[in-house]
Amino acid sequence: MGEIPEFTTRPELAGTFGMVASTHWLASASGMAVLERGGNAFDAAVAAALVLQVTEPHLNGPGGEVPVIAHHAGRGETFVLCGQGTAPAAATPEAFRDLGLDLVPGSGLLAACVPGAFGAWMLLLREYGTLRLREVMGYAIGYAARGYPLVPAISWSIASVAELFRDHWPSSAEVYLPGGSVPPPGSLFANPALAATYQRILEQAEAAGGDRDEQIEAARRVFYEGFVAETIAGYVTSTHAMDVTGRPHRGLLCYADISAWRPRLEEPLTFEAGGLTVGKTRPWGQGPVFLQQLALLEGFDLAALGPGSADYIHAVTECAKLAFADREAWYGDPEFTDVPVKALLSAGYAGARRRLVGAEASGELRPGSPDGRSPRSATRCLMPWSW
Repeated sequence: MGEIPEFTTRPELAGTFGMVASTHWLASASGMAVLERGGNAFDAAVAAALVLQVTEPHLNGPGGEVPVIAHHAGRGETFVLCGQGTAPAAATPEAFRDLGLDLVPGSGLLAACVPGAFGAWMLLLREYGTLRLREVMGYAIGYAARGYPLVPAISWSIASVAELFRDHWPSSAEVYLPGGSVPPPGSLFANPALAATYQRILEQAEAAGGDRDEQIEAARRVFYEGFVAETIAGYVTSTHAMDVTGRPHRGLLCYADISAWRPRLEEPLTFEAGGLTVGKTRPWGQGPVFLQQLALLEGFDLAALGPGSADYIHAVTECAKLAFADREAWYGDPEFTDVPVKALLSAGYAGARRRLVGAEASGELRPGSPDGRSPRSATRCLMPWSW
């Protein structure tokens, strides 16, 4: 008898034409369909991402944001796309103190930032894709309009917040509790409001002209300067919605915040490790945390420790704790705050921090002092999740 093959739910895939991987099979299938009709990897990524906003509402949506790290083989270009929306201009410490809050609620309208995802995908499509807007958006519109089978995790997630929706979020209940009940796993679920929104964006974009790039830019304007932004701002600033504080609050996000925001392309922040160049986002995201971990781990002989050993796991974990502590104290949008990135990734700083790794596990948050600067107190959310 031959060897019994090893089965896994995450097999290694190989192909000669193209490959698409995502967290939902319909998104992957949509991306593959784009490749088969002649689109490139960036066209496929945008199509798959928009479908994920439909088929995985418990994980992401058009109100979210996205960082993209990509490489264009033809141009020999590695780039980062910042789709991280900014906080409202009115979201100042004073504003939250006036509300009697010392933490930003992680649910409800006070937590709302500019939704950066749609603008980021449109910029990626315009600058690096090849297909027209309709050829890419059509998959998401179709699934939102005609429905898709719910995975169990979505039903479970809806059930966990069903009473909150019924009592305090009637607009969410209207979408996610059709007929007043939690839709069961495997049932066909549609989001007509999202389908109509994307369809209206597409129609207005195509009405702006026949040029491909012009239509894509018009779609961005419709979202951030047109009816989508107007609807978001009108709802956020006029509705008192329950949040994790146990009290209803209006949001601080306004039309001016949304219309002024733009996604941006930039070079990645890089670090040389193990003969490789590792690229991550700049400190408007947590990408540099991984680079700091690499810098810290350069002082350990990981091969000698033995991958999977207790000493190996201890070293990696303790270095991760130190890097994440620096994230809490030092990271932020470089357009608004001075982040000492060069010092955080320097060999001298990593060496000093590495000496904090002892024989025992540390339970403390221990940010460092790059360039001799005193670390700031970390900011926190009450709950980092919301629908």
